[in-house]
Amino acid sequence: MAAEPRLKTRYKSEIAPELKKQFSYTNAMQVPRVEKVTLNIGLGEARENARAVETATADMATISGQKPVVTRAKKAIANFKIRENMPIGVAVTLRGDRMYEFLDRLLNAALPRIRDFHGVPTKAFDGRGNFSLGVREQLIFPEIDYDKVDKIRGMQINIITTAKNDEEGRRLLELMGMPFAKERQ
Repeated sequence: MAAEPRLKTRYKSEIAPELKKQFSYTNAMQVPRVEKVTLNIGLGEARENARAVETATADMATISGQKPVVTRAKKAIANFKIRENMPIGVAVTLRGDRMYEFLDRLLNAALPRIRDFHGVPTKAFDGRGNFSLGVREQLIFPEIDYDKVDKIRGMQINIITTAKNDEEGRRLLELMGMPFAKERQ
C-alpha cells in the first residue's frame, strides 16, 4: 500500500484537533473536512480548433493524475456558434488520496509560482463553506512542461468541504495552508 499523503496525515494529527477545539465540536464527525476537489477548463476555442480538447485533456491529466471527462454542450447556442453535443470543456473530480496530493501541490508548489501573488481572495466562498478559485494559466503547476504548451488556458478549481458555513470552511483551508489575501484597511 502506498504511503498516506502528507496533507492527509497533517489533517488527522493537527488540523482536525485544532478545528474541534476552536469550534467546540463534541463529535469527531462534526469537524469540517475536504470532500472533493473539482477542476474545470472551459474550451471556447474547441469549435475552431479540434486539437484544443486533446491538449487540454493531456494537461488536466498531468496536473490531476486522473483522466478528465470531456464536457459537452447540452443545447445549441447560435450566438456562440455552438451545436448540441459539441465538446466545450474538460473536467475532473478528485477524491481521497489523489485529492490530498493535488491540494498539497496546489498550496505548496503552484500558488507560490504565480507572478505578483498577494494571496487568494477571501470572498470566493459560496455561503456553505465551499471555495472557488480561478487560475489564469496552467503553467503554475510544476508538472506542466513549458515547451509542450500550445496555448495558455485558465482553469476553475472548486474545493468542496463539509463545513456548515464560510467561517468554518475558511478556517479549515487556512490551517491546510491556503494563502488568503490580507484584508486592506
